[in-house]
Amino acid sequence: MVASGVIPRRNVGAAIGVEASVVGRPLDEDDLIRRAQRGDKDAYGELVHAYQGIAFRTAYVLAGSAADAEEAAQDGFVKAWRALGRFRAGAPFRPWLLRIVANEARNRRRSAGRRVQLSVRAAAEQASGDAAPSPETVVVSGERSRALIAAVNELPEDQRSVISLRYFVGLSEQEVAEALELPAGTVKSRTSRALERLRELYD
Repeated sequence: MVASGVIPRRNVGAAIGVEASVVGRPLDEDDLIRRAQRGDKDAYGELVHAYQGIAFRTAYVLAGSAADAEEAAQDGFVKAWRALGRFRAGAPFRPWLLRIVANEARNRRRSAGRRVQLSVRAAAEQASGDAAPSPETVVVSGERSRALIAAVNELPEDQRSVISLRYFVGLSEQEVAEALELPAGTVKSRTSRALERLRELYD
């Protein structure tokens, strides 16, 4: 199976730590994609290492469980590998990948019948001492974060997903739209309504 040669099973901290280790390293993504499309597992492994962290965080805020998020991210990478032949040359890779990962995460959440709740403890957790903090960790720190997280958890699920991906994971508005398979205008309106509601709840 392709996954066994390309995608090692990692814990949460390692997923974030791997991404941190490649920050600043030149990465010719288009070249890696072309090589991966020709079956080069090492090239695809470079893409995996570059995006493991953001893939995990995307899955985590949608699945609500670290274990499910890890599986969703790994399965997303496997499905992306198998679908690389259909990836359009020159298109941005990250939103395409995150759409696949997000679908895996939402499927797991639905299967579990679970309403996602952001967790201050899990959001701030760093499993390795030298791992760079995630955007979520930076935003949710200290006592004020508890009130913020509580307010986010009061939002309707469609608004909570958009806000979580936009501000806790750090995706662009367009990336959120692609990950959730929504029109950009829908993401914009949900973000606006959510921020207005958060101001009411948080103040």
